[in-house]
Amino acid sequence: MKKLSLLLLFPAMLIAQEKETAPVRQQGKYDTNKFSQMYDLLATPNMFRTASGAPGPAYYQQQADYKIDIELDDKNSKLSGSEVITYSNNSPDSLEYLWIQLDQNQAKANTQTSLAESDKISQVLALDGFSSKYLKKDLERGFNIEQVKDAKGNAMSYTINETMMRINLTSPLKPGEKISFSIKWWYNINNYRKEGGRSGYELFEKDGNKLYVIAQFYPRMAVYNDVEGWQNMQFWGSGEFALPFGNFDVNITVPADHVIDATGELTNRSEVFTAEQVKRYEQAQKSFDKPVVIVTQAEAEAAEKGFSEKKKTWKFSAKNVRDFGIASSRKFIYDAMAVKIGNRTVMAESVYPKESNPLWGETSTMVVAHTLKSYSSHTFDYPYPKAVSVSAEDQGMEYPMICWNYGRPDENGVTSKEVKNGMIGVVIHEVGHTFFPMIVNSDERQWTWMDEGLNSFLEYLAEQELDSNFPSRRGPAKNIVPYMSGDQKFLEPIMSNSETIHQFGNNAYGKPATGLNILREVVMGRELFDHAFKTYANRWKFKHPTPEDFFRTMEDASAVDLDWFFRGWFYSTDFVDIGIKEVKQYYVSETPTADLKNVKVRKGRFGFEKGPFVYLVAGDNAEVKASSKKALQVEEFRTLADYVNQTFTAEEKASIKTPKYFYEVEFNKPGGMIMPILVEITYEDGSKDNYKYPAQIWRKGNESARKVYATTKAIKSIQVDPKLLTADIDVTNNSWPKVETKSKFD
Repeated sequence: MKKLSLLLLFPAMLIAQEKETAPVRQQGKYDTNKFSQMYDLLATPNMFRTASGAPGPAYYQQQADYKIDIELDDKNSKLSGSEVITYSNNSPDSLEYLWIQLDQNQAKANTQTSLAESDKISQVLALDGFSSKYLKKDLERGFNIEQVKDAKGNAMSYTINETMMRINLTSPLKPGEKISFSIKWWYNINNYRKEGGRSGYELFEKDGNKLYVIAQFYPRMAVYNDVEGWQNMQFWGSGEFALPFGNFDVNITVPADHVIDATGELTNRSEVFTAEQVKRYEQAQKSFDKPVVIVTQAEAEAAEKGFSEKKKTWKFSAKNVRDFGIASSRKFIYDAMAVKIGNRTVMAESVYPKESNPLWGETSTMVVAHTLKSYSSHTFDYPYPKAVSVSAEDQGMEYPMICWNYGRPDENGVTSKEVKNGMIGVVIHEVGHTFFPMIVNSDERQWTWMDEGLNSFLEYLAEQELDSNFPSRRGPAKNIVPYMSGDQKFLEPIMSNSETIHQFGNNAYGKPATGLNILREVVMGRELFDHAFKTYANRWKFKHPTPEDFFRTMEDASAVDLDWFFRGWFYSTDFVDIGIKEVKQYYVSETPTADLKNVKVRKGRFGFEKGPFVYLVAGDNAEVKASSKKALQVEEFRTLADYVNQTFTAEEKASIKTPKYFYEVEFNKPGGMIMPILVEITYEDGSKDNYKYPAQIWRKGNESARKVYATTKAIKSIQVDPKLLTADIDVTNNSWPKVETKSKFD
């Protein structure tokens, strides 16, 4: 009878780690197999948007072109304007009416926005706060529409509903047709430092000057698309803007001593700047290493004393943009430099008052240039002629080619490290918004995360590329843990409407940015992720993507099944908690023992008799029948040493593995969010091994998973997620032996 080759592993000892009883947290807000495909959540593919996540053969988008003339009344903080809109219906639908956005109306007294907010009495109020809230008459805010006329000058019927205006057409606008009409309006500009708002003016008390950042200043066309028809959701304040692309020609009349920068290219530079300033700008167009100051601080300080009664008109032209922003002040210093992007030269520019120096002169434009390079490397080459950073305290807002940014020194010109880093982060973030959503034009009114979350992720990459020690707020997985582990009553899935979110920054900025970083660093790897993300950006630049387009493209371009991740991270409030439940150590017995009397033979996949078993190997069952149910005798076996000596040649024996220690580790998943298991093993000699097990290890709904480690060295410790890459909310169960953590009282 041929002896069976036998290797017996016996428990050396049971090394168990039981997690201490913890409060039970409610799991996320979905109930389904966590690895099922997202057919139940995603819109059905069609001719407009394909199952691959790309625009379909019938994809269309509307176009809105604007010719705008506005005048800024600096003394009265009033803006008046008239515009001609040419709207092209590229859809297959006939349109009975057009919807226009009147976002300034959100600031009117007794709007639905203010009435929808809860209010309470504060026991302590500053006098100016009490006066503003209870004593003063409401300020006159919002658009005053003076007229709406068709191309022939005839009055058009319109209806205003809060922040939306419906233009009632006398006959439907058919597919392929265009319509032109004009609107005349005015409104009082808000002091955003006192009243709030995404734009307005900042008053400098010492010299009486104002710094204007002007946006949402004109009636703007709403989006009409294949997803929901008109996007005419009211502007409640949090959900930002959904806008069609178009071409803009804008004439801006301001006091003659003001300096302006705005969306688009300045077409009358020689009329509004001095000859010397024009020469400096031409020098800046050739300076790729540092900014050139075009309007100096001395020139700005002289201008801010003048309060000119004369006027100048600045003319800007912008092609294929979705919006327009303006910055104007007699206090502005202006610098610029050239940036090489692909085969094009782009201008990085900054405008700021003297109160922002030396920080802004040293930092702003250089950071703009860095941002353009970083974002372009991860998406597509920046397509516009310039990018402008405007110093507007307490602001952080974006428009095509221009943005307003926080951060100034104190009165002595000293900038703390926190303020400087904050300013750099805001500049990167707001300049980055030109990519998302100004070019990859998602619906901000509905899905804040599609611009804020994606942009916050790219901001994190740009910050780390600028300085690997930069204190990035959003992106690192560990930073989102306090939010993910919070009270479920105040958490919503990322896939929530902008107006229904409790913790807006964490939900729409931090969690999506962290999720993308986890996909890149843990789930997909940088190469696959970067290719897929760049594919999405290029497919949808200058178009209107939906969440489905993003989810599908990331899978389509990578061949990585991500439905489990998107389902859990975006559609639920599940949290990550993976730990070590138990560790068992085994040793090899070279000597058969009496324990073999209970061992039976098994061959094949199926069998119902109770074990333990010896599994028969082909060729090793000479006279022992696979169907044998008898207990085997000790003498029927040979040891591992006998097997090795009789089976391998001397040359083969020199290369075989010789494990001495065997560990069975059981991982568990108290958290509901699926995630790969990252494991670091430290041996007694100080060396380490790292393992990554894909999320599919949990695919059968199991709450635990086991892995065996056969090693030549004794294991000193085992740790899950040692670098904190998965947003694990409880690391007390991540180590074996268990590491005792000090309480805050210790």
